[in-house]
Amino acid sequence: MEFARRAQLEVRCIFTVIRALVLDFDGLILDTETPFRQSWQEIYSAHSLTVAPAVWAGLLGSSADPPAAYELLERHIGRAVDREAMRAQRIQRELVLLKRERALPGVERLIDDASVRGLRLAVASSSERTWVRGHLAHLGLIDRFEVIVCADDVSATKPSPELYLSTLEALDVRSSEAIAFEDSAHGIRAAKLAGIFCIAVPNAVTRHSPMSDADLVVSSLAERALDDYIAAAEAQRADAT
Repeated sequence: MEFARRAQLEVRCIFTVIRALVLDFDGLILDTETPFRQSWQEIYSAHSLTVAPAVWAGLLGSSADPPAAYELLERHIGRAVDREAMRAQRIQRELVLLKRERALPGVERLIDDASVRGLRLAVASSSERTWVRGHLAHLGLIDRFEVIVCADDVSATKPSPELYLSTLEALDVRSSEAIAFEDSAHGIRAAKLAGIFCIAVPNAVTRHSPMSDADLVVSSLAERALDDYIAAAEAQRADAT
């Protein structure tokens, strides 16, 4: 059965103009956003602060340590906090929670099927390189990606398109030859500004964000096969020509 699926993918690859898949990391490959949110919620709860899901979702995708998260607390308590000390304490709690996490559903199959097709694979993340590469190594996926572009490599993170433009350049592919997979509104906007067909995969945290700018929205990467994603991208490309 597996051999037949691989053979089918290999035959179909000669008909596609899609040459690369670019994946976000946090919340798309690994659910870092639930532990991230819980670590902040514990801090907020200690100060009797409640943050609405939609407000919290709006902070995600632009930075691994969004200043707005601290600003919410500081406005509530009416004074500045020691951000460095709070960050260090919060990250330790987040890392404990992250130990329970595995690659999200559909990620490994998508990577496997892309490799069979001969598609190039990349990660474009607003997080720091050590964070992304460390978790990819822990998941056993770091060697599957030809290109990894992170916050350290650009002057502006998402929703700026710079991460995606840098990734396309490193892969040597045009925007019309790539598909981006994102879970946040900031990430979707970045991909679209770079001219890339974008598939949104909202998670339990980011589902409260608007996803209307995405070209396709699915509940999980496992919801559809790689062929379906490519067909959707190429159908839009055909309509635009």
